[in-house]
Amino acid sequence: MAPPSFVSQEEFHAFHTIDRKLYTLLVINLWRDPVESMQVIALWLWLERVGFKNVVQKILSLPYILTNELADEAVTCLNVINNDQLASLTEGNDTPLMQSLIDRDLSLQFFDKHRLIATQGITRIVNEVCIRALRDIMQHAIERNAAQSLADSQKVISHSLQQPMVQPGLPQVGFGPDADVELPWTQESEVPPDDRTMFVTFSKGYPVHEWEVREFFTRAYGDGIESLHMQEVPPDEQSLFARIVFCSESAIEIILSGMSKAKFTINGKHVWARKFVPKRLKPSLPAAPPVNLPV
Repeated sequence: MAPPSFVSQEEFHAFHTIDRKLYTLLVINLWRDPVESMQVIALWLWLERVGFKNVVQKILSLPYILTNELADEAVTCLNVINNDQLASLTEGNDTPLMQSLIDRDLSLQFFDKHRLIATQGITRIVNEVCIRALRDIMQHAIERNAAQSLADSQKVISHSLQQPMVQPGLPQVGFGPDADVELPWTQESEVPPDDRTMFVTFSKGYPVHEWEVREFFTRAYGDGIESLHMQEVPPDEQSLFARIVFCSESAIEIILSGMSKAKFTINGKHVWARKFVPKRLKPSLPAAPPVNLPV
């Protein structure tokens, strides 16, 4: 139930405390796009209004990496709702985490079937709830991102000004063995682990064990796994995701076969795989001051 229209801004913020916390996590901690993230929040709130209980609260209880993946799934759902992109997506359930979260069938076909009512509902929530409840956080994120972009640009300009000027058409001379010049074609730089990592998710109610994941990919694609990290959960709970670090980045390209996401069946249980895309804090600026949220 929405708060009365005559409540103060402070009371409105207090009413939407958990929504503000989740939006802050998306745009401040995970550096996601502020405008797109407002649509994501509106989608989750709309799901609550049509009968899916405690969606926001459940997402807040998850690890950051899982929240980021759920936001990616929400963007896919928004694309189906707003742009009729279902035909261009792979068949089957492309929202495994969201389905596991709410314990109900929630495929992309659901959003395609209810496009009109979803569009109207999400638009109304954005206009009546999100803009008022989240506007200060969005402005904070936009200003922080703009400052970061300016810092990045200045860094690039400063770096380019420090490079030696070479007149076009003339040979480069004076670069002897002792000169401080990087020759990238002679360097052997190791590919960072994050660039060799694949993120896999499992359906709730169909637990997949580490040995099953390792055995499946080893049998199908060879012994190229460097490490495998299952989500740490209590003994009576199942892992919903895992990160697989391969020895080479090309292994992921082979497994995904050019697709952004691939679906596998391991011992009768569905597994979805995609390349791991970490959301890192930008190092050029000091940590952003916290956004004051009412308790």
